[in-house]
Amino acid sequence: MATNNRKEYMTQTPVPKLILTLSVPTIISMMVTAIYNTADTFFVARVSDIDAVNTSATAAVGLVFTVMALVQAMGFFCGHGSGNYLSRMLGADNHKEANEMASTGFALAIILGIVIAIVGNIFVNPIAAFLGRGATDLTIEFTKSYMRIILIGAPFMMAQFVINNQLRFQGAAYYAMIGLMCGAVMNMILDPLLIMGFHMGVRGAAIATVMGQMTSFIVLLIGTSKGENIKMSVSNVHLNWHYIYEIINGGAPSLFRQGLAAISTLVLNYTAGSIGSDAAIAGMSVAGKVLMMMASALIGFGQGYQPVCSFNYGAGLTNRVKEGFKFCVKYSTIVLIGIGTVAFIFAPNIIAAFSKDPAAVQVGVAALRFQCCTLPLSGAIVISNMMLQSIGKGVKASITASARNGICFIPMILILPVFLGITGVEMAQACADVLAMFVAVPMAYSELKKF
Repeated sequence: MATNNRKEYMTQTPVPKLILTLSVPTIISMMVTAIYNTADTFFVARVSDIDAVNTSATAAVGLVFTVMALVQAMGFFCGHGSGNYLSRMLGADNHKEANEMASTGFALAIILGIVIAIVGNIFVNPIAAFLGRGATDLTIEFTKSYMRIILIGAPFMMAQFVINNQLRFQGAAYYAMIGLMCGAVMNMILDPLLIMGFHMGVRGAAIATVMGQMTSFIVLLIGTSKGENIKMSVSNVHLNWHYIYEIINGGAPSLFRQGLAAISTLVLNYTAGSIGSDAAIAGMSVAGKVLMMMASALIGFGQGYQPVCSFNYGAGLTNRVKEGFKFCVKYSTIVLIGIGTVAFIFAPNIIAAFSKDPAAVQVGVAALRFQCCTLPLSGAIVISNMMLQSIGKGVKASITASARNGICFIPMILILPVFLGITGVEMAQACADVLAMFVAVPMAYSELKKF
């Protein structure tokens, strides 16, 4: 797509049609990513004929998810920060700064990923002990085996998040979809082969995940050289205050959202482990992965709106930003009501597919049903956050991004179990969702009324 044609396409195509066109590839990408993220949990739960070993392995994957969430947080920080800015620059016809931001965001992600990989492997033992407080010795050993390999893939994971988001913000969602799907297919092929075929257990799951990430990275990097997509260049890397500030401003909401998700998972695992040991950790981990898979369609839908939002805001077409916001909130809420209803009814069957431990299944079913009740609220929460982030309102976007997984969730997970025991753990996220809606929607409205 030529540059002028791209701007015409992004600013003149009817908003609903444009959002749907851009969101279909991102919805597919997010759902496939969620499926392959869940694949580790599914196959790890079958590493042994002994249920206790399977429960420990499943719990270990849940514990390491905290580390993966932190790596993802840094990847989204660089990807959303650079992607938001370059999209606004393309909308304003400032192609020089768009090109420089793309390469700078990519370089920053590689540097940070290498640092995380080295430091994480040096301190893997204390990190595993910290994550697994309340877990059994077997779970801790599984956690260390899984985490060592996952950390090696940190630079590739972060870099692929950056390229994926930059492609989306340019309106090239198709290339972003292809890159993620190639990695997902690689992961899903290797998971059963390494875990069950070669009997590599949790190490096999970690290797499959890293190989999937490397595959996505390579395919996405090739995608940047296609058509009018911005191409990576060392000469365009400028790690100066101007670009670092813009990455921080645009990426801080993602860093807060993902970073607090990691902290919340840590607090959740610790609380669940202290009340119900490995079975509770495993049950909450499975419920969380299932919810993530259900919410992936919403995230993909919102990501289809983001380039429309930032590009048109940069071009001064705020009415299109507002129209897109209303469209996304309305239809995402309707779809989430349907998804939540189905998942609530079939919760026992869904959780049982990932765990055979009756205690873990009981916890997972209760947690999933609580979260299904408030799932429809996620539409307004997520779209509000994405709109604020895409138009460069970093402070408000950071607050709304922090609400669901941090500001509202952490108090709930600390307070409710004191009075309600394991039920308090199971319902904490649902309660946080209700509170988060009252934070996110007023923040979004305060900006929309200015348009």
